[in-house]
Amino acid sequence: VQLQASGGGLVQAGGSLRVSCAASGGTFSRYAGGWFRQAPGKEREFIATINWSGGTTHYADSVKGRFASSRDNAKNTMYLQMNSLRPEDTAVYYCAVSVTSGDLGYSGRYSYEYDYWGQGTLVTVSS
Repeated sequence: VQLQASGGGLVQAGGSLRVSCAASGGTFSRYAGGWFRQAPGKEREFIATINWSGGTTHYADSVKGRFASSRDNAKNTMYLQMNSLRPEDTAVYYCAVSVTSGDLGYSGRYSYEYDYWGQGTLVTVSS
């Protein structure tokens, strides 16, 4: 399975951005997905997890109500819509999938639950 993240860029505080994660190989529609981010000098941080159908999502408290994860299994792609962006959201954003579970539930906030990772896309929020 290969994941290609895209859509990062520079945005002003209060703005919106959508990042995408395109999957190839495997059976994407069976996999749970996740989003993480890593800011300079900080550890990788959980952002969101989404189950195989997109019907169940979980979010970190820091982004709840501002970010939304979705997926289009017909396009083998999942998305992270980011609204009301803040300078502290500046980070490299990573997507990941678990090929052993279609729904990680609460465990989806742990990076070790994921088997494949995208290369990351940089999101910079200016104040």
